[in-house]
Amino acid sequence: MWSGVPSGSNPRIRTWWTQTRIQLRHGNPDGYENAFQAGSELCGWSLGRWSQDGMDIHHNFPDLNSILWEAEVKKWIPRKMHNHHVAVPGWYQARNATVAVETRALVAWMEKLPFVLGGNLQGGELVVTFPYDRTRTPGAVREASPTPDDHVFRWLAFSYASTHRLMADASRRVCHTEDFAKEDGTINGASWHTAAGSMNDFSYLHTNCLELSMYVGCDKFPHESELPEEWENNRESLLVFMEQVHRGIKGVVKDLRGQGIANAVISVEGIGHDIRTATDGDYWRLLNPGEYQVTARADGYSLTRKMCEVGYEMGATRCDFTLGRTNLSRIKEIMEKFNKQPIRLPVRPLRARRGRQRRLGAYRTKRAAGGGRGAMLSLVADVTPLQSPWFIGNSDIVI
Repeated sequence: MWSGVPSGSNPRIRTWWTQTRIQLRHGNPDGYENAFQAGSELCGWSLGRWSQDGMDIHHNFPDLNSILWEAEVKKWIPRKMHNHHVAVPGWYQARNATVAVETRALVAWMEKLPFVLGGNLQGGELVVTFPYDRTRTPGAVREASPTPDDHVFRWLAFSYASTHRLMADASRRVCHTEDFAKEDGTINGASWHTAAGSMNDFSYLHTNCLELSMYVGCDKFPHESELPEEWENNRESLLVFMEQVHRGIKGVVKDLRGQGIANAVISVEGIGHDIRTATDGDYWRLLNPGEYQVTARADGYSLTRKMCEVGYEMGATRCDFTLGRTNLSRIKEIMEKFNKQPIRLPVRPLRARRGRQRRLGAYRTKRAAGGGRGAMLSLVADVTPLQSPWFIGNSDIVI
């Protein structure tokens, strides 16, 4: 992670640097070493893609798409399953699973930090791809498979491609066989070629992060002498793309005491993909300009809705929420605090005793005319509960 403030007087860089947490990592050091040994002249398109164990790190993540799509078909969402933060299946976490060490480290890294925007840089093409990377139709090799955030992904991809010196240039040479410049240098991943278990899809379905792939040059492993030109080709694109992390809404979800609520769900009406708050109750939600009805909810709290407006200027709109506890959660909190356990009274069969209760009620009503204890017994008989009540002992508590 970068720290400190860069030297120089560029206000754009200083503002962006002081307001953004940036982390860089190398995803496949084994592949880089293999490509380096072969050199730029002999390095093929796939030589640097594999790890030492022969695994494609970028597509070594669990296939959460199938899990989500199956749940949608069975109409389990949101009753049995959420539309976000899809859990990693148990087989993937087993020690004998075919998972690279680097992939496990990446998963732990992505789960630990609340990333908002991500980009993985690759070579061999000039295009930006965005999720989904897997086709929704089984057996389809190419098929547009948009996410619920497709409009946001398209903008993020365009922000990089349109500011690249070559990517969106219609007059440039084609790297291989496909001319992505006709599509402004962007494409849905599944429309290019289907790939299960991609890092982009995993990031979107398992975390809050929206991640894309940037293929920044035709050469998979450019020569050292070409690096300065490659940097100039991508410098402005990198800056513009990273600036997009400050677009949308952000805020904090708190309770009535001002404490942040972790793991609260943030939903945007019309977008079937939610996010969750971080440890301190803070959240960031990338959105394009417009007005949105946003809902915040958490277990044990009443939900809250409000309208949040995202402008065209750079800078996320602040949209905070305050949630109150539900009555049931407050009762449970009191019982846990004072170590009180609920007492269930036995439920008496209603039909078997109905005739006897009527006779008993009539008898006690007659005795009530005599006054005294009969009136009290009549009242008790008439309010016999039909369900087990919860009992809370006496305590000096103000809620």
